[in-house]
Order: sequence, then structure tokens, then C-alpha cells
Amino acid sequence: MVLLFGIIYYLNTNLLFVFIKTCSNFTKMNNLNFSYYPQTETTEDVDVLTEEAVNLSLVVWNDEVNTFEWVIDTLIDVCGHQREQAEQCAMLIHTKGKYAVKNGSYEILKPQKEAITERLINATIE
Repeated sequence: MVLLFGIIYYLNTNLLFVFIKTCSNFTKMNNLNFSYYPQTETTEDVDVLTEEAVNLSLVVWNDEVNTFEWVIDTLIDVCGHQREQAEQCAMLIHTKGKYAVKNGSYEILKPQKEAITERLINATIE
């Protein structure tokens, strides 16, 4: 019988020890400071330039020789403008003295500039 009480005492002591250890951990957790200070790292996406893209403008200049219709037809044929867009460009060329009718790289704009100047309309690439 003493042996039985000894075993029960031993088991109860171990259980009590486990219980006390658990409570101790819980108490430590309650004493923690729960303020949140994340260590933020800012990362920046960087685009890698694979081709140098120079954005130039094809500028058509106003003159007193060419008609609106001729300039409009030229912008439709050479630059691929829709009729309404070509009409708006022609009006801006007339009122402002010049207008950038197309943007792009030099390789794209050069043949268009040459085609416009062949029709005796003054154009430059800027």
C-alpha cells in the first residue's frame, strides 16, 4: 500500500510540475510587450532598359501653299491617321504654326518625314 501511495504521489508530483511549468509559461506570455514594430524593407522594382527608346516627334509646319485637304490626305496616307484625327491635326497646324502629328523612334519617323516632304509639305523630326 505504501508503494501504491508512493506511485500516486510521484505521478501527482509530476503532473503538478507539468501544470506549474505550463502556468509559468503562460504568465511569461502575458507579460510580453505586444507592440508591433515590423522591420520594413522597401523594395523597388527596376525595369532594365534593353533598347534605347528615344521618343521623337514628327512635326508638320504650316504654310500658305498647301490646302487643308492636301494636308489631311497626306496625314491619312503617310501617318495612318483616321480622317477625323487628320482634320484635327491640320487645324492645329494651321492655328499654331506647327504640330507634332506622330511620335516614335527616328527609324519609324524618318520615312514618314521624307514621304511628307516629297508632297511639298514642310516637316521635321524633333
